[in-house]
Amino acid sequence: MFLVGSPSHTLRRLPILRLLLLLQVLERGLGRASPAGAPLEDVVIERYHIPRACPREVQMGDFVRYHYNGTFEDGKKFDSSYDRTTLVAIIVGVGRLITGMDRGLMGMCVNERRRLIVPPHLGYGSIGVAGLIPPDATLYFDVVLLDVWNKADTVQMSILLRSPYCPRMVQNGDFVRYHYNGTLLDGTAFDNSYSRGGTYDTYIGSGWLIKGMDQGLLGMCPGEKRKIIIPPFLAYGEKGYGTVIPPQASLVFHVLLIDVHNPKDTVQLETLELPQDCVRRAVAGDFMRYHYNGSLMDGTLFDSSYSRNHTYNTYVGQGYIIPGMDQGLQGACIGERRRITVPPHLAYGENGTGDKIPGSAVLIFDVHVIDFHNPADPVEIKTLFRPPENCNETSKIGDFIRYHYNCSLLDGTRLFSSHDYEAPQQATLGANKVIEGLDRGLQGMCVGERRQLIVPPHLAHGESGARGVPGSAVLLFEVELVSREDGLPTGYLFVWHQDPPPSLFEDMDLNKDGEVPPEEFSSFIKAQVNEGKGRLMPGQDPDKTIGDMFQNQDRNQDGKITAEELKLKSDEDREKIHEEL
Repeated sequence: MFLVGSPSHTLRRLPILRLLLLLQVLERGLGRASPAGAPLEDVVIERYHIPRACPREVQMGDFVRYHYNGTFEDGKKFDSSYDRTTLVAIIVGVGRLITGMDRGLMGMCVNERRRLIVPPHLGYGSIGVAGLIPPDATLYFDVVLLDVWNKADTVQMSILLRSPYCPRMVQNGDFVRYHYNGTLLDGTAFDNSYSRGGTYDTYIGSGWLIKGMDQGLLGMCPGEKRKIIIPPFLAYGEKGYGTVIPPQASLVFHVLLIDVHNPKDTVQLETLELPQDCVRRAVAGDFMRYHYNGSLMDGTLFDSSYSRNHTYNTYVGQGYIIPGMDQGLQGACIGERRRITVPPHLAYGENGTGDKIPGSAVLIFDVHVIDFHNPADPVEIKTLFRPPENCNETSKIGDFIRYHYNCSLLDGTRLFSSHDYEAPQQATLGANKVIEGLDRGLQGMCVGERRQLIVPPHLAHGESGARGVPGSAVLLFEVELVSREDGLPTGYLFVWHQDPPPSLFEDMDLNKDGEVPPEEFSSFIKAQVNEGKGRLMPGQDPDKTIGDMFQNQDRNQDGKITAEELKLKSDEDREKIHEEL
């Protein structure tokens, strides 16, 4: 009821400091004179609660919302906004309030409490208000200011926490996910996303939000925290919203932006580390092993291959992984580290997955490519050193070789080395004694030659791996051929360098008793080797090889060989062909 008053004491808009000085002068009694010649009193202001933070003070022309109790000098209440459960919402300094209230509200801060003593001539004067306020009554008001704004106000934004990594800023048309706490200007909470256990998800600039929030979110980075103050005309205006937001209320939002994307976004790639010797890049159809850390855009980790101490192994470009990762891994080099940002429509979409990836979430993968190969890959051979002298003979299938090697994964992880042992490794090429890729890579080498071999898993230990070797691992070998001996044809344990003697059994039967025991057989074969007339299977224990030869000739297994039993392998092979014909 006190709101309607005389406009005779309207003040011009003044800076707060000048206004307070004017009020102090008036309080000293230097106002205009009364009819009796005595100076008239001005409003007495008692500021009995002043908030620590006061970003803004009331000025003329501002729109304010406040509560009050109005009493007479004896304490009797004549009016109160609390009784109506409705705040006063009005423009100050334009004659809509009694002059004393207009003056008493000047310079107030939100949440400040004042006691105003309004003399009669600044209240309802000598007339009063019939049945409510007697003539010449001094009025006492206890006022608390809850809101202040001006029609010239814009959205106010202040950054509370900057994000250390800002891949992109919010623009109109983007889809955002954010958390917020919403309060009125006096701190009264009206809503928050945290209590619902999920972010607020919406499009920017499409009319889904109040205008002030649309403006306040622009330019934000994921992980950024902002305080956004929105005047009522950019919020819910004169009507307010339900029972929680009153009419003409300024709104304060503390916002944490979780992520942002645009439906038109594609996969974003950022190279973090690129090896110098990148000779090949991954293509669709390759099988890749890689480590990754997967996080949401605000940095929340949702998965990591490192926590399982095992790479993630999959085909690239074949639909075995989310489309964004399928795209993002192509073109990578072995050993490369890259960051892949995947929008939700190329990840898990509006529904998300599990309890760690929410709906409409942008995913960020920091990937380290360990190796990749194609099921059609051969062994890659690179000659590191070749002896300068002519190399007329090279290693071939059947040869017995000795070689040194170092074996590692493509990321440099050391696996095995022959240098850890006293002697070089030895093998017969083509005898299935080593993995197929290494067998191939050792063929065609000169003694003293060094090579680098890259062996794909299908020519190594396959999907299952081996002790110390991960499944589907590409292996890197550095090999050096130490020695080479000609091998024997398949199925032979001994070969003659020239035609065998025509009286083979007689020469072998040293004591001429018509029988050749193991001792005579062994002595004869060793003599042929020593004289250079023949040679045994290389790389084997000679005694064992000779023992196997004796067992092959001792047809009836009676511990001795007779002339009828002794047959050359070439003769046996001809007999088999004849039998087949």
